Amino acid sequence: MSKERNLPVVPALGGEASLNRYMSEIRKFPVLTAEQEYMLAKRFSEHGDTEAAAQLVTSHLRLVAKIAMGYRGYGLPVSELISEGNIGLMQGVKKFEPERGFRLATYAMWWIKASMQEFILRSWSLVKMGTTAAQKKVFFNLGRMKKQLDAYEDGDLRAEDVQKIATDLGVSEQEVVNMNRRMMMGGDASLNVSMREDSESQWQDILADERPLQDETVADAEEAAYRRELLNEAMDTLNERERHILTDRRLSEDPRTLEELSQVYNVSRERVRQIEVRAFEKLQKAITRIATERHLLPA
Repeated sequence: MSKERNLPVVPALGGEASLNRYMSEIRKFPVLTAEQEYMLAKRFSEHGDTEAAAQLVTSHLRLVAKIAMGYRGYGLPVSELISEGNIGLMQGVKKFEPERGFRLATYAMWWIKASMQEFILRSWSLVKMGTTAAQKKVFFNLGRMKKQLDAYEDGDLRAEDVQKIATDLGVSEQEVVNMNRRMMMGGDASLNVSMREDSESQWQDILADERPLQDETVADAEEAAYRRELLNEAMDTLNERERHILTDRRLSEDPRTLEELSQVYNVSRERVRQIEVRAFEKLQKAITRIATERHLLPA
């Protein structure tokens, strides 16, 4: 017999004017213990208990708001980002499988971010921003990488900065140049302007508390542990030489040079580099496959 699994009701979010009230309301919902979360998830997955689903959702609304604040630089209303993130959270709750042993926040975070990112791409002022994998990667990482390179001057990026960003992201240099020009035209929203013409409140007044939320702290710790588990399992897909070279080149605090490893294996430095690149590509594919099989990535 099919079970009706309706989405639970969350506190009303009527726009930016009511955002402060909404933030206060969601902080009233208690953070669930691992046992409480497990029992609620079982009630929902096995019996379609929408009250249990509602408790799972409301206990993670603060996590959605925290994530939304990280995307506020794209110039979209925070309230709309939160609304989209809440939809992603609900989808995560519907597909959550508590028997797999990890917390809901770790799993739902993928759905929350995916929902917000799709909304940003749909709503960006330039409209035809593009939705290829490479364009998405540049769009959501360019600002952070420009900050790391201290590359916030007006105009095009320096050639060396374009090359660095393209290499790190694994995209073409032209993708970086094009996206930088589009985003400069769009511009970031200032946090020091009034939220409304008739209000003295500024956008910076509604920024989330910078102190880590309890559920976010737990989620970060569990995600880090699970990433290590994924990495270890994916490393098993490499042969001994690939594991050794990749570990010494990319996973060591004191990476060894190509010259050193070429002497160890009695091959050329170029051959070592080729093995490293091939091993890294195999590792990435293995991690993606394992995460998808375990339903950690949206289908």
